[in-house]
Amino acid sequence: MDRTPAVPGPAPLLIACALGIERLALRTGDRGGADGRVTVLRTGMGPKNAERAVTGALGKEPLRHAAVVATGFCAGLAPGMHPGDLVVAEETRDAHGHTSCVGTDLLVKELGRAVPGRTVHTGRLIGSDHVVRGHERAELLATGAIAVDMESATTLRSAMRAGDRPVAAVRVVVDAPQHELVRIGTVRGGISAFRVLRAVLPAFFEWHRSSLLPRR
Repeated sequence: MDRTPAVPGPAPLLIACALGIERLALRTGDRGGADGRVTVLRTGMGPKNAERAVTGALGKEPLRHAAVVATGFCAGLAPGMHPGDLVVAEETRDAHGHTSCVGTDLLVKELGRAVPGRTVHTGRLIGSDHVVRGHERAELLATGAIAVDMESATTLRSAMRAGDRPVAAVRVVVDAPQHELVRIGTVRGGISAFRVLRAVLPAFFEWHRSSLLPRR
């Protein structure tokens, strides 16, 4: 019997975060406007867990060709940052190298629509293998980074190692030099960051939709 070849659907979107509270925010956010299949992956905390989880997810169908967004909370490094601010990475970097992000301008524009009134910062997002506090913030700021987290650099590097695809990183500042956080969810800054993260999904979906268009 003849079989008509299946028409492939749009490449799916993989949204990777580390913590259960981040996944909760993303799963309870507005999913209207999603184009194609969307998977929210909780990787676990730290670069080793991120590498293991992302490599495993992209190594099999249906996510083998997925676009990837690394997201969740981060620590702001620059003076004047506040909890609830957004960071759109132009590149992620750690001790193992750097990964360039795509669609930064579009993400900034769409985040402005999704969370009006929130400040959006763009620049280098640096990776660390531990929670950064105190004097380390100033040292990382001196390298040209504007924010730090533990998973984004590894997530995007692992995604590109698994095959060429659109990648991006968007983080919500949960603490900053003048607003150090002790425990997520127990202070005003943590609650503010949670609410912002819950609202960002429409921007991710627009970025994903744009990434599906033919490249010129």
